[in-house]
Amino acid sequence: MATRDELLACLAQFRDRCNADAQLRPMLADWERTILIRASDLPAEHLLIVRGGQVYLEPAAADGADLTVIAESGLLADLFAGRITPTEPYLNGSLRVLGTEEDIMRLDFISLMIWGE
Repeated sequence: MATRDELLACLAQFRDRCNADAQLRPMLADWERTILIRASDLPAEHLLIVRGGQVYLEPAAADGADLTVIAESGLLADLFAGRITPTEPYLNGSLRVLGTEEDIMRLDFISLMIWGE
């Protein structure tokens, strides 16, 4: 289990890596999405907002997310810090990603580009 602050730090690290990656910027330029990150074991929800080629991190304040990522806080922290890939947790059901198949694939590709395998 990660604390709320640890999870927030990992999300901020993900945001910063996305925004600093020059190869990723063209892929983000045409993709405007709101991604709700929900920890199943903490009262913690955050938004990653992709807009204008940049990623922003905000507290979750409203409905209307295009994608929702749900998992235990420690798993979310590990995913967004790049310590693990989403494949196994997604396949075993400990990670749920709700959204269109295209958006889910794009989010997975973004993670792969900034963290590698």
